[in-house]
Amino acid sequence: MSKDMSYEGVIKRRNEIMKKAVRIDYDAFESEGIAFDYEEMMRKTGYSLQEIQKIQGRTGVGNTPVYELRNLTKLARKFAPKGKGARIFVKDEASNPSGSFKARRAATAVYHAKKLGYKGVIAATSGNYGAAVASQAAMAGLKCIIVQECYDSRKVGQPEIIEKARKCEAYGAEVVQLTVGPELFYTFLKLLEETGYFNASLYTPFGIAGVETLGYEIAMEFREREGKDPDVVVATNAGGGNLTGTARGLIKAGADDVKVIGASVDLKGLHMASDTQFNKKSFTTGHTGFGMPFATWPDRSDVPRSAARALRYMDKYYTVTQGEVFYITEALAQVEGLERGPAGNTSLTAAFSLAQTLDEDKTIVVQETEYTGAGKHIQPQLSFAKDNGIEILVGNPKDQVPGENIILPKHPKLIEAKEINLNKLRKSYIKNAIKNNKDKDITKKDLEFLAVETKTDIEFVKEILNELDVKY
Repeated sequence: MSKDMSYEGVIKRRNEIMKKAVRIDYDAFESEGIAFDYEEMMRKTGYSLQEIQKIQGRTGVGNTPVYELRNLTKLARKFAPKGKGARIFVKDEASNPSGSFKARRAATAVYHAKKLGYKGVIAATSGNYGAAVASQAAMAGLKCIIVQECYDSRKVGQPEIIEKARKCEAYGAEVVQLTVGPELFYTFLKLLEETGYFNASLYTPFGIAGVETLGYEIAMEFREREGKDPDVVVATNAGGGNLTGTARGLIKAGADDVKVIGASVDLKGLHMASDTQFNKKSFTTGHTGFGMPFATWPDRSDVPRSAARALRYMDKYYTVTQGEVFYITEALAQVEGLERGPAGNTSLTAAFSLAQTLDEDKTIVVQETEYTGAGKHIQPQLSFAKDNGIEILVGNPKDQVPGENIILPKHPKLIEAKEINLNKLRKSYIKNAIKNNKDKDITKKDLEFLAVETKTDIEFVKEILNELDVKY
């Protein structure tokens, strides 16, 4: 009997397809209710930190340099109160083989796929991860397919996404470009089933464990050069894996007192799955369209349980505007001599603002950079925005309305990261957990799990459950 290849038929088989494509029995980590054993999932299906360092070292991944951004620090201190202006550092992940920190995720996933005997790997991504998987697959001698959400219904693609497709193809990958919407996941599942390839998902334990080396290296490098751990690490936040892996690596290094801060581009009001709004944004990752929904429900990902769980590790969360990131991208190139892509500069923009609130003897680390290329540069991005009806202005970024305008700051003192109320996100996460619990009773184990998931305590969880009129 032939399989039902309709949308409904394929989606119905998603768990079966996923299990075969990842070879993780996620059911083994489940409890009766909300809780599941996250740490056991990471232990049983991942590798030790030392093993991952060896895996990454085989393909030239990791051990990237840390630079002190002295000129940007001086600039920040001009606008800071007396005695304020923390030293700004950057971990230059653009020196990885594919040009971003995602080489760390891909190296582990591709190594595992080859170890298990898969002939190829597939990843669903519009961004740097696709290039990373393609690069690592080329080194491992595996086939690679990248499924990319690229176009609106007019077949108009964003320059940054087109650039990343070019890079994937340069490494020998087949790139399947699709329109925005449910077509992506359906096609992804179909290809996994038809090819029997490994699902090199961003959200498996292999991928997240691969980023742990990044956090670990930051702690080790700082101890060697500064004699202490950094005070703050800022991570660009989208699906949560960047921040999660980095934080876990810091913890494994014993750097428990380092504050881990998330940063996203504010695209409030734009729906990422909207055909008409898809090309109204100038950032394809590191924005609130991913950062908010994935923080409040990580398991919306392409695996049953995501290993990227940002709320577990995030101490604070800030947003910056598109115009501010464009400004800092230019500043990094012109005052520090480093031309880097937009995603890492999101966290740099937040760091530039936050440094002005910290004492001069403090250190703040931007934990990644990414490569840049033709479609990632500021001018094609702004030209594309204008072609899609976005007004380009110079003024105060506070007045920016996503989808209507991009405001480049007329002065660097106008750059100001805005803090997000984490408790609101935590409440949303708990609401989603209740909704997906299918009306089962809330157990003590569930309460403990929710406290860890939201980086709070049981009393906070009980308070939210009382507000929601949920019994426990």
